[in-house]
Amino acid sequence: MTLTLAVYGKGGIGKSTTSCNISTALAKRGKKVLQIGCDPKHDSTFTLTGFLIPTIIDTLQEKDFHYEDIWPEDVIYKGYAGVDCVEAGGPPAGAGCGGYVVGETVKLLKELNAFDEYDVILFDVLGDVVCGGFAAPLNYADYCLIVTDNGFDALFAANRIAASVREKARTHPLRLAGLIGNRTSKRDLIDKYVEAVPMPVLEILPLIEDIRVSRVKGKTLFEMTENDPSLDYVCNYYLNIADQLLAMPEGVVPNDAQDRELFTLLSDFYLNPQAPKQTEEDELDLMMV
Repeated sequence: MTLTLAVYGKGGIGKSTTSCNISTALAKRGKKVLQIGCDPKHDSTFTLTGFLIPTIIDTLQEKDFHYEDIWPEDVIYKGYAGVDCVEAGGPPAGAGCGGYVVGETVKLLKELNAFDEYDVILFDVLGDVVCGGFAAPLNYADYCLIVTDNGFDALFAANRIAASVREKARTHPLRLAGLIGNRTSKRDLIDKYVEAVPMPVLEILPLIEDIRVSRVKGKTLFEMTENDPSLDYVCNYYLNIADQLLAMPEGVVPNDAQDRELFTLLSDFYLNPQAPKQTEEDELDLMMV
């Protein structure tokens, strides 16, 4: 049985870097993995392959959109740790629909029987756009993963994605596996959101500069660790996420907060920060002073 994952989150939050490292972690656990980039920038798999691979839309154009003339090796490229990589691509700027291209990508891969060849398929999906074709991966996914940080905008986007998961779950066996906090020094706002909209938190990755650097270098943390063993501890965060997913968690069908309600909740957290509660030990220390 193929485990299918869909990774969403605010634009620029680190979805692709996170996706590539999760794909690698799953491969390190012995799984055959396919990562599908669903973004017109077609850079989802960059840290796995080290270059921008040709997109499915490019290949279709070369073949005059004759699907029967396309073979798996025309669109599937081997990446680090044996992870196979596909990039959907997108239409020219200002023309056409990127979501349509995602739908065509899924259609082509199904015709190539690619979905039957893998233990895990991971969709890395553009930003927080959960309309039309960009929501299509949720139709095939067992789990949605939302990448966020400890900030207002990322959690607002996460809430919109959670609403999309809830709607798709009405007609598909889809669950939200949980949130992944990426490069964040705190988690207080994440905890505040999860308190209001209960959902699992799979992992919180600290503010590690090497995570950002890995993107620039076009390498996963696992590949960087081969030359710098001190980074091994960072890989353990991704292995932990992989292990949780392979355990087939129950997941949740989230109840998103209304926009105004969420805006008030998160804004109030910034404007009226809660002072830490004093413990009995703190009070005794003050008395002694």
